[in-house]
Amino acid sequence: MLVAVARHGSVTAAAHALNYAQPSVSHHLARLEAETGTKLVQRAGRGIRLTDAGRLLAERATEVIGRLDAAENELAVFAGLRAGRLRLAAFPSALGTLVPAAAAILNERHPSVDLRLTEAEPPEALRMLRAGYVDVALVFRHEAADGGRTTPREREPGPRRADTADDPLPAAEQDGLREQVLLSEPVHLIMPDTAVCGGEPPLAPAVTELWPADLARLAEYRWIAGCDRCREHLLRQCALAGFAPKIAFTTDDFVAAQALVTAGLGVTLLPELTLRAARNPGVRTARLRGTRRCVVALRYGEPPDPPATAVLLDALRAAAAGAPAGSDAPSAEAASVTG
Repeated sequence: MLVAVARHGSVTAAAHALNYAQPSVSHHLARLEAETGTKLVQRAGRGIRLTDAGRLLAERATEVIGRLDAAENELAVFAGLRAGRLRLAAFPSALGTLVPAAAAILNERHPSVDLRLTEAEPPEALRMLRAGYVDVALVFRHEAADGGRTTPREREPGPRRADTADDPLPAAEQDGLREQVLLSEPVHLIMPDTAVCGGEPPLAPAVTELWPADLARLAEYRWIAGCDRCREHLLRQCALAGFAPKIAFTTDDFVAAQALVTAGLGVTLLPELTLRAARNPGVRTARLRGTRRCVVALRYGEPPDPPATAVLLDALRAAAAGAPAGSDAPSAEAASVTG
C-alpha cells in the first residue's frame, strides 16, 4: 500500500488502484508506521506526501515486490503453470540451422515461451550452463562412426553421460551433466572446386567419399584448422593417415574457412551443419567416412527436467529430426578414393 501511495500520489488514488476502501488504506499505513516506529506520510495541504523515511521504505518495498514477482514466475515454471523464460547457448553452425527451426516449433507450440539465445563454443556454453546462466547448452563432439575403420571406444550400456565421448568434455565439467544426442552428422573434406576456382584439383572430381587413411594423399597440402576441438579432430584424422598436417591458418569461422579454401590457400574438414548454414559455391566436398560429429543438448542437475526445459528439448529434437544427417552406408553412385 505504501508503494501504491508513492506511485499514485494520494490515499484515494492508491485505494482505487488496489480496489480497497480508502479507510482501509489509511488504517494499514498507520499500522506500518507503528511497526517501523517512524512517520512515513504527512499531510500536505488537502493531500499527503511521503517523508524521507517513507520514500526510502517505498523504494525498498518496490525492490522486494519485484523480487517476489520474479520468484513467483520462476516457481510457476517448475510447477508447470506457464512456459516461462528459456535460455539456450549454442555454437554458430547450430544457431544457423537447428536453433531457428527449433525456435519456430517452440513458438508455434508454446507462444508464451520467452526464448533467449547466446552464441558460445562448447567450453563456454558448458561454463554458462554450470553457472546457471543458461538452461540448455548445445555442444558437439567428434566420434568414430559405427562400421568405420577407426575403432570407437567401448561404452557402458544405458543412458549416455557427458564423460562417455571419444572427444571428452573437460573433467571439471562432467559431474551433474545430462545429455541428449540430437544429431549425428557426417564430416566432409573441403576442397576448392577447380571448375569454379581453377588450378589443379587436390583429388579427382569423381571422388566423393574417402577414408581417413586416404588423407595421406593431401599430406603436402596446407590445412585450415578450426576451434580447439575441431583442430584436435583434424590432427587425429591426419594421424590415422600417418602424417601431421601443415596448418597454415586457424579460424573458427566456417565462412572464412571456406573462403580460404576457394582462394587456394588450403583444405579443411567441416561438418554437415556448417555447409547447411552457409556454403561457398567455390568449394566441393568429399565425405570423410569413419568419423561423425554429434550435436548434443546438455542440461545440468538431476531429472526430471523443468517443464519449460522439456518443451525446449522437444523442439530441438523435432528440428534435428528434420535435418539431413547423412548415411554411413556406401553410396552406389559415389566414387571412393579406394575404389
